[in-house]
Parts: sequence; C-alpha cells; structure tokens
Amino acid sequence: MRLLLQQRPDGREAPRFVQLQLQPDLLGGWELLREAGQTGGRSSLRKTLYSDQPSALAALEKERDAQLKKGFQLVFAQGADAPK
Repeated sequence: MRLLLQQRPDGREAPRFVQLQLQPDLLGGWELLREAGQTGGRSSLRKTLYSDQPSALAALEKERDAQLKKGFQLVFAQGADAPK
C-alpha cells in the first residue's frame, strides 16, 4: 500500500511531499516507510517496524491524518485496502 501527499506549490519553491508505504517484511512483520522532502530535491527516509498489519495500518492512518492537518493533499493512493 502506498500514499503520496503533496503541498500545493506556492511559486517560490518546489512543493514538499510525503510518501507513506506499508509493506510486509521477510520475518512476518510489517514496515512503514515514510519518505519526506522537496520535489526534485533532498528527501529523508524513515522506517518503522510493526509486528502485525493492524498496528502498522493504524500508524499509517495516523501519519496520513497528521499530514492532512498540516495542509498536505492526498494525490495518489495504491493498494486494495488503501485508506482514502
């Protein structure tokens, strides 16, 4: 599952983005990857491990909601059960 959130460009600088990706790991757990940065510029990647899918999905939704409150907009969602 993957979500891409982006701020509206203001004309002065490239818009910022946050990409959230949820995927299973090789040991039966789940990884939440959060990449954030400026479009066309530097970005940072943070990985958080979870023991089960429901807790990982709850963390993804919490992070998505926090970014929406900061003014980001959901521009892309991929996955059968991707939250809207």
